[in-house]
Amino acid sequence: MSDVSIVIYTTPFCGYCAAAKSLLKKKGMAYEEIDVSGNAELRAELVERTGQRTVPQIYINEEHIGGFDDMNALDQAGKLDPLLGL
Repeated sequence: MSDVSIVIYTTPFCGYCAAAKSLLKKKGMAYEEIDVSGNAELRAELVERTGQRTVPQIYINEEHIGGFDDMNALDQAGKLDPLLGL
């Protein structure tokens, strides 16, 4: 397992969140999930850190990747695996 830090801001019942987690699991990557639902403090942290209100918001090694569509586009372009140390 690589020393890659992955953080995903999520909410339950979010299809894109589930897709992002599924893609990372498929690649064998562990991640920290921060559920922002019903937590105004965490929601504020999300907005302050990313400038976004939507989930998922994904960080790899402190670099903001964006949401699932952004991460999937990186994967399709062959650029995600190098970020993940794969």
